[in-house]
Amino acid sequence: MRGIRSCRKKLIWQTDLFLDDMQLNFLIIGKHQEILDTLKRLIENSGWQALVLSEETQLAEVLQHNRVDVILLSAGLPEQTQVDIKAYALSVNSEIRVIQHYGGGSGLLKNEIYAHFPECINP
Repeated sequence: MRGIRSCRKKLIWQTDLFLDDMQLNFLIIGKHQEILDTLKRLIENSGWQALVLSEETQLAEVLQHNRVDVILLSAGLPEQTQVDIKAYALSVNSEIRVIQHYGGGSGLLKNEIYAHFPECINP
């Protein structure tokens, strides 16, 4: 099967699969370095960019100096910290997507991401 799809107004042609060309910039926040490293690798292997943050107290500085489209909340963050991160991020930029990801493999991670960017899902 072949096809053309649009993702951020740019046409892409692929054989058998529709792939997106959205350049997403992720900020991954969590407390377990091994998990953070794995998530960074998975995201970058998908063609996106990722920064890792293990100390949420640095959030304001990171958001001030970097373009962030998606904040990926990983394991080890207390519930109130997650709420605070989301509230602060959205106060800085209401278009930032905040995704809570606690494992389940790369397929689940991509599904969670595409749920926030449905314009780039296979028809």
